[in-house]
Amino acid sequence: MKNTVKKSYLDSIYEFFKALVVIVPIAFLIRTFGYGLYQVPTGSMETTMLVGERFVADKFSTVFYYPIRGDIISFNDPTYNYSDNKFMNLWQNYVWGPSNWTKRVIAVPGDEIKGDIEDGKTVVYLKKKGESDFVKLDETYLNKYPLVNVYDPTCYNQFLYKSYDPNFAPDNQPFYSTTQTYIDMGKKVAFLRNESDVRYPGTPFISHDGRNLDIYHHKLGEDQFWAMGDNRLNSSDSRVWGPLNGKLIHGKIVFRLWSIDSQESWWIFDLIKHPIDFFKRVRWTRCFQRVK
Repeated sequence: MKNTVKKSYLDSIYEFFKALVVIVPIAFLIRTFGYGLYQVPTGSMETTMLVGERFVADKFSTVFYYPIRGDIISFNDPTYNYSDNKFMNLWQNYVWGPSNWTKRVIAVPGDEIKGDIEDGKTVVYLKKKGESDFVKLDETYLNKYPLVNVYDPTCYNQFLYKSYDPNFAPDNQPFYSTTQTYIDMGKKVAFLRNESDVRYPGTPFISHDGRNLDIYHHKLGEDQFWAMGDNRLNSSDSRVWGPLNGKLIHGKIVFRLWSIDSQESWWIFDLIKHPIDFFKRVRWTRCFQRVK
């Protein structure tokens, strides 16, 4: 009897590990070349994508096709110091390495793109591959709301610029909940940093070293893309680090699963920490939607 029980136990362990040998590689292939899940960590794509939202990315199509203008893509950190060793490079790109970034494709290989300031407002001109004239882009996806510097006790960097709708009270914002006290604190910190406490849509983005990031001119080469955040006043993108190497692109964002005003990686932790107001901070109208 004892031998029978022991054999049954060993058979169960064997079957478990045999299943792992099959399931883990399949899961890895699906995650790497099929579909991926992403959480938004920064506000660079506001208000198309908000911090705390979870998205599904189609990785399969990008294996065979280039992204097109207007696509929202996920890609590996273009500023990361990748290894020259082929094995390590594959490991960094597909297993463990740089963080994932998300931006919108504005120009593709062979295009020529130019940024300028007209009447105090930022504009983008594009000359598509094979065409002879520049055309001013009508970027309807850009963030239309001002960014207000606010205090956020839940973040490591506790003073952040967040999208703010003036038509709503501070504690009833559609994007990020705050308070007038936190806004006043952000205003004081911005003053001490010699920064504006409010950034208005369409105005130039001046970097800390004094550069106007919205003035540029680039002709894209083979396998180069120009990617920028929809929230131009709070985005590190091709204006900062130049054209994006197409080899770093690994997905197209296609669907929003979940939206909550939270920095937590796992929503269950947020529920444990804030059981009373958890469901109030879920942005119900932004759940289960296609993204474009």
